[in-house]
Amino acid sequence: MQQVSKRGDARLLALAIIRRIIANGESLAVALPDALQPVVDTGVRARTQALCYGVLRGYGRFDGLLKLLLEHPLKSKDLDIRFLLMLGLYELSDARSPDYAVVSDIVGKAIALDKVWAKGLLNAVLRRFVRERQDLEKRLESDPCAYFSFPEWLLRCVREDWPLHWQTLLNASNRQAPMFLRVDINTIARDNYLERLRQCGIAAEPVPQVATAVRLLKPCEVDSLPGFGEGLVSVQDAAAQLAAPLLDPQPGERVLDACAAPGGKTLHLLQRQPHLDALVAVEVQAERLHRVRENLRRAALESKVELHVADVVRTPEWWDGRHFQRILLDVPCTASGVIRRHPDIKWLRREQDVDSLVEQQRKILAAVWPTLAPGGFLLYCTCSLLRRENERQIAWFLEQRPDALKIEIELPGGITCAHGVQIHSGQNDMDGFFYAALRKAP
Repeated sequence: MQQVSKRGDARLLALAIIRRIIANGESLAVALPDALQPVVDTGVRARTQALCYGVLRGYGRFDGLLKLLLEHPLKSKDLDIRFLLMLGLYELSDARSPDYAVVSDIVGKAIALDKVWAKGLLNAVLRRFVRERQDLEKRLESDPCAYFSFPEWLLRCVREDWPLHWQTLLNASNRQAPMFLRVDINTIARDNYLERLRQCGIAAEPVPQVATAVRLLKPCEVDSLPGFGEGLVSVQDAAAQLAAPLLDPQPGERVLDACAAPGGKTLHLLQRQPHLDALVAVEVQAERLHRVRENLRRAALESKVELHVADVVRTPEWWDGRHFQRILLDVPCTASGVIRRHPDIKWLRREQDVDSLVEQQRKILAAVWPTLAPGGFLLYCTCSLLRRENERQIAWFLEQRPDALKIEIELPGGITCAHGVQIHSGQNDMDGFFYAALRKAP
């Protein structure tokens, strides 16, 4: 398998990556680049990525189809055959290649896996899907988890929280996300940067709801973006670009960016307001803080930020006692609003994770609040769709802290909640995000 993978077989590479994610619990962000590292063929790399994303987005659907197509469940030792069938189902559904070519190649992979016995099974199952596709897909409609390709617990949470929007949310989470750029508009006007993209043959359009955002009509490699290496432009979803203008740091202020990785918001804060007294960025993992450094280094701004590898809850490890006028609190969450970019989240998260994340968020809020100056401003945000992590978390904090005052905020297209604003996945083509603003009583 390893030798075949190094020669660049997209299907076998994808098969190995999917196994690492589903069977071993690795994240797509780790398994995909690790497996592709030795592959030099750009076409194979792109095809492997497309296969992995396609299977993971539709994993629940393909699981439902296999329950209908297989007379007997496959043994646990034959997970590779199960995942190979899913690859076939995805490619047959994707319809980019002729059905006969897909079936033939998938059947041939049984030899590479040293499982010649599976050739007949692979051929029979995939050809039956081709023959009975419409009927099989109709039967999936009675199983919401298979139809929407979502685990039961997460589908239930989204349905309970957003009874009028849940189907739209789930469908949006299964679509490919566009590539957004954030332009440093203090250095170059957005329209001028759009013209530079046009001159480079890169089609793009402005995002009306976000002053710094540009949407590429087709994703491209970052190295082909003019000015990327100098920090003139960064890759960042349009919803995430709202954090810095909502926090709105002023000259001479001390600002904290808690839970700072990967550093897109850190860089945006400094580009928006270069005349801060201090910008302190805290991240618990050294490896993730390295990504913050890389983002800042691109724009030659690393020296402008005080970086700390520390658990933000343990304030004595990083706080010098001087209060902050503004705090950006982008807390760890289920990331249920960015599943379209990270489809493995659906299958790696567990329902019990929500309880531990809610508790972690409360600890962070309680620990960071004393570092905020009287009259100071805190912006709480998540990339989650779940109310427990969002408005209910803010409601809990307001009950705990009499000196915490809710500040009303408005976002174009956002859904105003009791304690904040929710952006739904796919709304204005953006990721799912939640923002809430708090003022500390003078």
